[in-house]
Amino acid sequence: MTSPDTQPFASDLVVIPARYGSTRLPGKPLLKIAGRTLLERVVANARSAAQMVGDCDLVVATDDERIADHAAEIGVRVIMTDRSLTSGSARAHAAAAKCGWPDRIISLQGDAPFIPASTVAALVDRLREGDASVATPVFQLDWDRLDRLRTHKKVTPFSGTTCLRDKQGQALWFSKTILPALRDEEKLRQSLMSPVWQHLGLYAYSRDALDWFVSQDEGDYEQLEGLEQLRFLENGWSIATVPVAPPEHALSGIDTPQDLAIAEEAIARLGDPFPV
Repeated sequence: MTSPDTQPFASDLVVIPARYGSTRLPGKPLLKIAGRTLLERVVANARSAAQMVGDCDLVVATDDERIADHAAEIGVRVIMTDRSLTSGSARAHAAAAKCGWPDRIISLQGDAPFIPASTVAALVDRLREGDASVATPVFQLDWDRLDRLRTHKKVTPFSGTTCLRDKQGQALWFSKTILPALRDEEKLRQSLMSPVWQHLGLYAYSRDALDWFVSQDEGDYEQLEGLEQLRFLENGWSIATVPVAPPEHALSGIDTPQDLAIAEEAIARLGDPFPV
């Protein structure tokens, strides 16, 4: 395994947290979809995003030598982090500290191969505007996508997170419940788009916001919903939401063997989004 070189890091840093010890899918960053590992796909998207925005670096943050070796093979810097860290944000924080504390940190999970580079770049651009400390992407659901989400939740009720936004695009709330409740839905369906926004689970943080986040205990609603971003909202922080296009390949993350099969089918049907 090669260690990260001593070249200074840019003011923006994409951190790709990648754990080996998944309960449902051990070693998943190293598993392959259509011949390429999940980590290879995420790194390629992060590289493209860094090129789009400029002055942006990327690292893989891991606690496992096997993942570190693979990251080195595909030519990305590696930061080793403590195995006791329990969240991607905590691992991103540890990596940022070892990288000299860049101004902005984007946490992009190593099991999210279908989040496009344009979405990552949009988060960097949003924080660079200077009026937000935390940003995260959302996309508006058309009625077909909303119907599919409702059906999916009958089987896996805690999959898929929705977001309520104010008029300025700040998050009012996130929930595993589909929000808002829709009165007079038949009338609403005369419009192409539903009023429901779905969340994509990646975040851009200012240095101070991420430092604050890891210093705090879990919030009450954070524990109930299982959504770490609620820690910010429960404590009066604002989260800027960035509207993006819906992910064409549907899955934002890979958590189960079934997700791998769905991802393979999506690539066969829609083509491989791996940047070339």
